Amino acid sequence: MDQFIIPKHLDDPELIGFWTLDEFLVMLIPFAWGIVAQHIVVGLIISIVAWLGYRKIRAGRSMYWVLHYAYWHLPGEFFGLKVAPPSSYRVMAG
Repeated sequence: MDQFIIPKHLDDPELIGFWTLDEFLVMLIPFAWGIVAQHIVVGLIISIVAWLGYRKIRAGRSMYWVLHYAYWHLPGEFFGLKVAPPSSYRVMAG
C-alpha cells in the first residue's frame, strides 16, 4: 500500500541512552574524575549538578549556541586561541 515511509523526526540529535552527546560528556567527565580520584560519590554528585546546570544553560538551544557563547565570553587562552592584539597597539604598528 504505502511505498514510501516519511520519518517523523529528521533533525533529532543522536542519543547515548537518554542524553545527547554533549550532555553525556558533561556527565561523564566529572564521574570519570571521581573514579580516578577514588571519590565516586563526589564525582557522581558533581556529574549530576553539572548535567542539571548544563541543561539550564542550554535551555532548548543547540550545543553550538553554548560553544558560541563560550567563544565570546571566555578568555582566548581557554580554547588555546591566539587573539588579536589590543586596539591600542595598532597605533604603534602604523
